Amino acid sequence: MEIENLGLAYQGRWAFRDVCLQIPANTVTALIGPSGCGKTSFLSCLNRLSDLIPGCTTEGSVRLHGRDVRDKAVDVVALRRQVGMIFQKPNPFPLSIRRNIELPLLEIGVRRRSEVDAVVERALSEVGLWDEVKDRLHAPAQALSGGQQQRLCIARALTLQPELLLMDEPCSALDPIASSVVEDLIAQLKQRYSVLIVTHNLAQARRISDRCGVFWVRGGTGGLVECGETGCIFECPSDPVTAAYVQGRRG
Repeated sequence: MEIENLGLAYQGRWAFRDVCLQIPANTVTALIGPSGCGKTSFLSCLNRLSDLIPGCTTEGSVRLHGRDVRDKAVDVVALRRQVGMIFQKPNPFPLSIRRNIELPLLEIGVRRRSEVDAVVERALSEVGLWDEVKDRLHAPAQALSGGQQQRLCIARALTLQPELLLMDEPCSALDPIASSVVEDLIAQLKQRYSVLIVTHNLAQARRISDRCGVFWVRGGTGGLVECGETGCIFECPSDPVTAAYVQGRRG
């Protein structure tokens, strides 16, 4: 995915502007920066969840395989199959574990029992849940632990095999052990998917990402200060704001 001069405004007030970023295949890209600098708003543009917000306007381009996803002719449902989203708080449907995985399949017309069974097992195995829940697939999803619920939500997003997975602070509501499990999962997922993750945990960003981008507010508007290989961002940043932030002197 290639993003050029992307901006988003709420009721005419810019949350962020002029963001240019490339998201390479099979990598984990982390976005860091203090609260209120536009990171989550940025994510919402990439699969057009921003369309659902009244009074929200965008500018710039977001190209996936060369086509601007902001084009009005783009099938938004198909786009969200390609670009999945994981939210800060686990949000399993108030249904069974199995039903959480089945619903996306039913939406695209997959109903054959053998095919559904195979996808359920594959998706849950991808997130390391299959062995933990295979004997209770009809149990309520909300009876799972917080970490298991988040992995179920990731499995649900992976059901339709997206190319890019967006994650908005996926570990912030989890305890350290559950967070570690999700971090290990993200490292495995990049073998098959691209991952773009927003995190306020600098240590986490350093551990799990290949590339890192720093958002900041300047002149009342958020924007991307710099982006590069994670090691360079933390060890030899080019912008003084980045240096102060990763060293704990600002933010």
